[in-house]
Amino acid sequence: MEILVINPGSTSTKVAVYGGSEEHFRMTLSHDPRELSRFPRIADQLQFRTQIIRDALRGRQEYRERDLRAVVGRGGLLRPLSGGVYGVNAVMKDHLRTARYGSHASNLGALIADLLARELGIPAYIADPVVVDELEPLARYTGLPEIARKSIFHALNQRATARKAAGELGKSYGASTLIVAHLGGGTSVGVHLNGRVVDVNNALDGDGPFAIERAGRLPPGDWLRYVLSHGEDFGELHRKLAGRGGVVAHLGSNDARELERAIERHLEGIAEGGSLNGAKCLEVLQALCYQTAKEICSLAAVVAGRIDAVVLTGGLSHSRRVVEDISSRVSFLAPVLVYPGENEMEALAAAVVDVLEGREAVREYMA
Repeated sequence: MEILVINPGSTSTKVAVYGGSEEHFRMTLSHDPRELSRFPRIADQLQFRTQIIRDALRGRQEYRERDLRAVVGRGGLLRPLSGGVYGVNAVMKDHLRTARYGSHASNLGALIADLLARELGIPAYIADPVVVDELEPLARYTGLPEIARKSIFHALNQRATARKAAGELGKSYGASTLIVAHLGGGTSVGVHLNGRVVDVNNALDGDGPFAIERAGRLPPGDWLRYVLSHGEDFGELHRKLAGRGGVVAHLGSNDARELERAIERHLEGIAEGGSLNGAKCLEVLQALCYQTAKEICSLAAVVAGRIDAVVLTGGLSHSRRVVEDISSRVSFLAPVLVYPGENEMEALAAAVVDVLEGREAVREYMA
């Protein structure tokens, strides 16, 4: 039961083959930004990237097309939908090609998967794209009727990690109540109630706690005054919220390991050896943990404090300092379980295995 997994990023494409839950091999195919700049739209990169993948796979001695049962791509920006596995169909491809709901490199995942799957005569899927939206009605409200809260978050890793956590607790995902925090360039914190993410912050736009590259929630009056007084265009303002906010805005770096090294030098009394001030790095990282813990605790109110576990995942959860700081503030709620990393390739493969083995049904994407 071999599955080909395709995960496009802005300047690279990750490709892997899994046999069930076991990874057989993985490749990261880098793309020269100058080559990509030849294509006016992301969708125009489809044939270019697909051919690079074909060539790379043919160069792998262990790759056997005849053993593949399915191809799965990372889901892109689509209409809001429930979590699960979706077959790639004509409506989905049209929405991704035309960037109807937004342009992002992940839009290529389903398109590449479909091309390769058609050549092999096998099905193509996506699983748990970032637009998974299972919010309860009350979670959508803001104080202005013109603006509703949206669900855009690290759905793929959150849901896969929540399943792992439920299994470790001896429960099914569908009978568990978990708060999952994905800690990375952006942070998303979601309440998983009986298999549905009923409340979560919009990590794409920088909502929620501030993160490595996200500004997080800002005092609305101060942000409004900033917008009106600086005369910056929408793109520049949005980059302050998502991309150049958070730790990047405070310290000028998005490298958590560099921050950790500066902090260690500071704590050991070693003279500053780089551009980062260790004491400032420590305070900013503590503030990040403080806000993340506050978000976790506030979401506990959604389920009246009845939580099976708090789950930490994402790249930043590799940091012992971050995990210990957040855990010290939230462990009174429930046990804290930690699964470092993004685990996207594994999660995509596992979701399709559930379909092929009959544990999950394939959903249909509709306009």
